[in-house]
This record gives sequence, C-alpha cells and structure tokens, in this order.
Amino acid sequence: MSSSLRHNTSFRRFWMAQVASSTAYQILVVALGWHVYDLTHSAMSLGLVGLAQFLPQLSLTLPVGYIVDRHDRRRIAFYAQASCALLVAALALGSRYNLHVASIFACAALLGAARAFEPPAMQSLLPALVGTASLPAALATNASARQTATIVGPALGGLVYLLGPAAAYGSSAVLFFTASRLIAGVVVTAAAAKREPASLATLFGGVAFVRRQPVILGAISLDLFSVLLGGATALLPIVARDILLTGPWGLGLLRSAPAAGALAMSVYLARRPLRRRVGRTLFIAVAGFGLATIGFGLSHWMPTSLLCLAMLGATDMISVVVRSSLVQLETPDAMRGRVSAVNSIFIGTSNQLGEFESGVTAAWFGTVPAIVLGGLGTLLILALWARLFPALRQRETLERSSAS
Repeated sequence: MSSSLRHNTSFRRFWMAQVASSTAYQILVVALGWHVYDLTHSAMSLGLVGLAQFLPQLSLTLPVGYIVDRHDRRRIAFYAQASCALLVAALALGSRYNLHVASIFACAALLGAARAFEPPAMQSLLPALVGTASLPAALATNASARQTATIVGPALGGLVYLLGPAAAYGSSAVLFFTASRLIAGVVVTAAAAKREPASLATLFGGVAFVRRQPVILGAISLDLFSVLLGGATALLPIVARDILLTGPWGLGLLRSAPAAGALAMSVYLARRPLRRRVGRTLFIAVAGFGLATIGFGLSHWMPTSLLCLAMLGATDMISVVVRSSLVQLETPDAMRGRVSAVNSIFIGTSNQLGEFESGVTAAWFGTVPAIVLGGLGTLLILALWARLFPALRQRETLERSSAS
C-alpha cells in the first residue's frame, strides 16, 4: 500500500471492509456448498444454489445501477452488507434446527438480491475516496486484499465447518456485520456528481455506454463466457469428496488455491504493470485458463489439482485487471454506478450461472467430463472472440491512446 493510501483513513476503512466482506462471502460459499451437498448428494442441487443467487442479481441490475448513481453509495454498501449479515445469521440459527434445503435456496436468493447492491456501490465509491492520481494503486491494493481474503476465507470456512454449519454461517455473519460497521465510518470528500433526470435513457445508460465501447464489451463478455463455461468451482465439493477423497478442510484448500494463484499474479502485476500488448496478453491468459480447467478435470491427485487451480486463478487475475482498469479509466463518474452494475452482472452471470451450468452438465455427463468440456468450451469462445472483437485483441495499452 502506497504512503498516500496508508494515510487515507477512509480508504483504510474501505479496504478493511472489503477484506471482511470478501472473507465472509468465501466462508459462506464453502458452507453453502458442503451443507447442500451433505443434505442432497446432488450435483444439480449445487448448481441450483448458484442459480438462486444469480436470478435476483440479473433482475436487479438496471435498478441497482440507477440507484447507485443517484443516492449515497456509502449507505447503499452499508445496507447491503448489513442485510447479508442478517440473512447469514438466519442460516446459522436455522441450521441448528434441521434446516430444509428449500429454505437454504430461499436464503441464497435473498443473499443474491442483497449482494446485487454491494459491488456496484463499492466500485463506484472507491474513486471518490482516493482521487484519479491514486486510483491505479488503489485498484491494485484492493485486488490484492480481495484475493488474500479469498485465500483465507475458504480455508477458514473449511476448518470452522468441522464444528458444524452453524459455526461457519455464524462466523460469516459476524464478518459481514463488521464490514458494514467499517463502511459506515467512511467519509467521502469528493463532490457529488450531477444527477441526470430520471428516464428510460438514464436507466439503460450503463448498457448503452458498454455497447458503444467494443473494447470494454469484448473484455467483460470474454470474461463472462470463459468463466461461465470453464468455471469448475461449483463442483469442488464433489471433487473433494468423491474424487480426491478429502473432507471440508480439503475443500477449503481447493477453494483457496485459485485465490493463491490470483494473489501471486496481482503482486507480479503491481511490480510489473501491463504496459504493452494488453489485448494479446489477455487472450493468452484466457487460453491458459481453459487449459488449467482441463488439467484440473483430469487430475486425481490433490497436489496436481491445487496447481491447476492456482494457474486458473493466476490467469483469471490478468483478465480481472484488464477488465476493471478499462471500466474505471474510461467511465465518467456520473455513470460509474450503472456501468459497474453491468460489469457486476457479467461477473455474477459467469460465477453464479456458471455454477448452475456446471451442476447441470455434471448431472448429465459426470463430474470429470463436465469440467473438461467446460475448458474446451473456453478455448472455443476465445477463438470466436478473437474474430468478433479485433480491437480488443489488438489493444496496445490500458489507457486509450490519443490516436484511438
């Protein structure tokens, strides 16, 4: 963390809130996956957990972006995190009284609705805390914090789950509550953006902006479809129990491995930022993501599986850095909420809907074929996107050049 960011009290609180919220969510993901699979022994049920979270996020995308651009972003983040704390606390309480799987799906849907508000609000709030000059350093620092939480969270969740689902849900709820208290103390010093009049044009403004920017559209859609098809994380409970013959602690390690690779890559990129051949680097990284997915699907040995997952996370981090940098650097502040909401729904689609896709294909073809086919699908998407978005493939730098 740079000196200017270390002395920025609001950024420090924001950063700690991000760590707490990310860790809480990672613990929750481990607990939900193991709990549901323990109750149902069904790959389809694991997919339905992701679908239950995704559908509310999809339906709320446009209203969320509009609300974030017209209201206090700090308060929106606070209420989203506080709502998550209450819902996860309800899961903790219910799990002590033989909670039915249908109730878990219902809570997952409500959590999806609450979390629909958090990423756009947090992403839009960050530039107002640090200013344009410190924004690249703040983005890198924030990415490292999230990845650290993603390493610690799943391993911690697996360990705490040994005490039962109530303990895992309870620790997640405490961390969500802590995040909400931290974000409540953030002070925004930047002037509020001028609000546009309410209309359908402003409601759909984020979608229209992304459609007019082929490089941004190509980057976020490539990430969407590659993770949608290649994301094998929804099947980790099955891989852990039935293929690698391990328990909740092993599942936590598998959940942590992609984040470990992502953290290592984020540290590397902080020292050696992407300056040239950005588009080519992105496409090479997505190819690596697909190959790592195939390798993970074929592995039956824990060290090899962890190595493939770490490579998967490292290559995905390159995509994250490119996508987030393009969105932040080329979006006016008055539209950050709506554009961030569109970006978030692309991310949510790739993650939550990807979990559903993985669950369905695993139920149809088996776990290993589903993972391998997903990796092959990622490589096919990459070849198609290279033809559909030549401007992205040929992009030289993250910032738009004067000639472009």
